[in-house]
Amino acid sequence: MSITIDSSRLSLTREESTFLAIRTKQGGRTVYTTRVPLAELPVILPLPDPSKPDPDNRQVDLIHAKGFSHYLAENPGWVAPALLIRDTGGCRFEPISADGTVGYLTVPWAIGGIGRLVTIDGQHRVLGIHLEKKRITDDIARVDREVFRASPAKKEKLEADREGLIRQLQRLKEEFVGVDIYVETDAVKGQQMFVDVADNAKGISGAVRARFDTSRIANRTLTDIVAHPLFAGKIDIERDRMTLANRNFMGVKHVADITRAVIAGPGGRMNKKVEALTDTEVIENVRGFLDIASTSFTDLAAITEEDVDNYDPALSVKKKDEPAAPPTKAMLLRSNSLLGSVGMLRVLGGVYRNIKEEGAEDGDIQEFFKRLDRHMTAPVSENSIWLTTDAKDDFEPNASAPIMRQQNIVHLTKVITDWYKKAPAAI
Repeated sequence: MSITIDSSRLSLTREESTFLAIRTKQGGRTVYTTRVPLAELPVILPLPDPSKPDPDNRQVDLIHAKGFSHYLAENPGWVAPALLIRDTGGCRFEPISADGTVGYLTVPWAIGGIGRLVTIDGQHRVLGIHLEKKRITDDIARVDREVFRASPAKKEKLEADREGLIRQLQRLKEEFVGVDIYVETDAVKGQQMFVDVADNAKGISGAVRARFDTSRIANRTLTDIVAHPLFAGKIDIERDRMTLANRNFMGVKHVADITRAVIAGPGGRMNKKVEALTDTEVIENVRGFLDIASTSFTDLAAITEEDVDNYDPALSVKKKDEPAAPPTKAMLLRSNSLLGSVGMLRVLGGVYRNIKEEGAEDGDIQEFFKRLDRHMTAPVSENSIWLTTDAKDDFEPNASAPIMRQQNIVHLTKVITDWYKKAPAAI
């Protein structure tokens, strides 16, 4: 009897993978550009260890990596830039085009390969993909254990769950991410590459993130909320910090912060229940708060009625031989009222939410806010309600804003909420 062996069916021992790649030049170095299946990344790239830093990179943040894993799992339309990788000498390129730019690129595996790749930028994505791959395979193993002792009804559900998990795992094999591999065998120059990438990367501000990140309902509803008369034409869409020269009322990120306070409380997490609110519900809630605030507080009413032409950013730049434009009411508010603080507006948004949940009508909340109006003068004096009541833990002497630590914002919200039922004599 003879046996015919098809050697192509045997995996044998593998320590490398081969991809189609393009060979180019950048900064005097050879660069291989390719696309790699998500499931393959943790195979060809070193798996970062959150407990200790990589000698060629910064220490990986496990929470950030888990965040990418969650993002990948929850977003079928995910997007991510190419990873930047350093070839320490283990890659082989076999040209197949006449000009030598296209060919087969063979790369060593992270474990067992010789001359392994080094991650310059993308280690959190590598760890995040590994965590997602492990989660899916662990869940499949769990289902396989449970299905044998499950009731018929439960077994049917478990089998459906298993099919869903297999589809998730297949997705990691079918979807690709870009990888740019730079040939640099000098370890010192390789570390300099990491520094150069970090130095030249421009992160996005919270304001820009708030404008474009539609995955969060507080950001998704911004366009409608900033159209409220209190905000219209007075919101800085690029900057997070309100300097003395900034003529705007606040930044768009701050509007998102106030939105979160109204729908989830100033310390509330944007959980699934909150995210399940419709855009219309969020817009109505926040605009309801803004309506009451802009009529209850004298200074906010003045900003609501102010001509938006006064908020032209060009007026912040003093031209030669020309007097500076008079300050906007928002600029003055930041120096003489607690209402110029986003922290205080977050607190009031949380108070509005709490009192509404207790069944109060908007008219009652408006009357309560009007009683607080005369106490909004800044800086706070030593005999103010902010330093002579339970609120004293949340203010520094002569402050123009509450202490911005989360625990203080949450505590102050509770204190003022309690005042609605039992107010200090001064109110």
